[in-house]
Amino acid sequence: MLNRQQQFGKSSERLAVDYLKRRGYRILETNYRTPQGEIDIIAQEKGTIVFVEVKARSSRRFGSPKAAVTPAKQRKISMVALMYLKACDRIDARARFDVVAIDTAPGSPHIEVVKDAFNLAYG
Repeated sequence: MLNRQQQFGKSSERLAVDYLKRRGYRILETNYRTPQGEIDIIAQEKGTIVFVEVKARSSRRFGSPKAAVTPAKQRKISMVALMYLKACDRIDARARFDVVAIDTAPGSPHIEVVKDAFNLAYG
């Protein structure tokens, strides 16, 4: 059984998937996991593979959702993205990293897609 925080995360990811679909993204994978980490959503938009990190906040107490995608998180997502591209034999594909920031405080959610939010991160 999922705790409240996990339920919030799952519902936020569902919101993000629906939002991206309405904007023309084709969802390829959700919750892609490897021993090294997870990517929330892998999609395709106009021939580009898009690795999407979803960050949601119900209050501003811990900062904005966009600020939660730290350099360490970017490195982990980059590593998993490279593993995905290699596993699918698409290592030469155009790819980018987007962040879907969801702010639910107060009232109805505000959703923002930050396209090309960060570059492939090493080290």
